[in-house]
Amino acid sequence: MSAIRLLVLGAVRQHGRAHGYQVRNDLEYWGAHEWSNAKPGSIYHALKQMAKQGLLLAHETAPSTAGGPPRTEYEITDKGTEEYLGLVREALTSYDQKPDVLASALGFIVDLEREEALKLLRDRVRSIQEWRKSVTEYYTPEGGPDRLGHIGEIMNLWVHSAGAGEEWTRGLIERIEGGAYTFAGEGEPFRGVLAEGQANPYATGTRHPGDDR
Repeated sequence: MSAIRLLVLGAVRQHGRAHGYQVRNDLEYWGAHEWSNAKPGSIYHALKQMAKQGLLLAHETAPSTAGGPPRTEYEITDKGTEEYLGLVREALTSYDQKPDVLASALGFIVDLEREEALKLLRDRVRSIQEWRKSVTEYYTPEGGPDRLGHIGEIMNLWVHSAGAGEEWTRGLIERIEGGAYTFAGEGEPFRGVLAEGQANPYATGTRHPGDDR
């Protein structure tokens, strides 16, 4: 799964309707340009591609105030919402050693109902345990990674990462069970988006006319 697809769909959905620079600004505000492939070119490409696929609806609006071409604003469709929620569920459940995908899903976990989020996270714990069991059938950490030469350090890394991932997931489950955060159907959730024109303290560069695409 590509993190950029989930991130862009989720960012547009949170705004209701957003242009490319807003999506880029939000993802940089979340630091996604540091921990995922959410770079400017990838964001604009994803918006255009998902509009062609019917996941987003493109609206041509007034020309950019910065003197660029007409601004395109995007709105998520019913098909896009279905795709988006499916990606969130898949990312929370599967253990595929891609932290950017999991991080993307965490940013939108409150779009699910609390009980569903808990179920998916419990499924994630089971996925990690099953993965670790399959690996340790031929690799045992207690035997020491050096018995496989330096290559053993690769499996040593993943097995230890799996253990840390399980511990973290269990902690998140406990926090959610304890009432942390506002999930779908419980009220107005926290939205980590920037208002139109609001300065982004984590912006990576200067805005240019073409950024309104």
